[in-house]
Amino acid sequence: MSRAMTGKRGFTLLEMIVATTIMGIAIGGLMSGISSTTRNAARLRDYDRVVQLARLRMNSLLADPRVLRNVTQEGMFDPALTGGLESGWRAQVTMVEKSSLTPAAGEYVLDRIQLEIWWMSGGQRRTFPLDSYRRRTLRQEDFADGVLR
Repeated sequence: MSRAMTGKRGFTLLEMIVATTIMGIAIGGLMSGISSTTRNAARLRDYDRVVQLARLRMNSLLADPRVLRNVTQEGMFDPALTGGLESGWRAQVTMVEKSSLTPAAGEYVLDRIQLEIWWMSGGQRRTFPLDSYRRRTLRQEDFADGVLR
């Protein structure tokens, strides 16, 4: 009888329980890694969208010489443009350098454009600041009652 038992091959119940436990722990660790990777990918997708929105808005501010100076402007982005991401912007243009103490129309000045893009992520408001400078020529409309505004 002992001869018949020694010739059989297979796993015992204890070996199966140990193997199943080890596999369960390994799969649990992999699932945890996959979920954190998915969260990181979603966050990177949002940052990528925000950078593209910031570039779009900054380019329009740089190209428009009629943007009001020393006034905070803000707005929301179209949800169709953002892929459903709730986001907006706030910008301010200030003159940082003049070519002379009493500039006249036709002279160059240096404007600083401060742009902040915001978006909602996980119930929190996140922001992305962006600064740029542009050189522009003063126009007659830049003067009110002979004073540079």
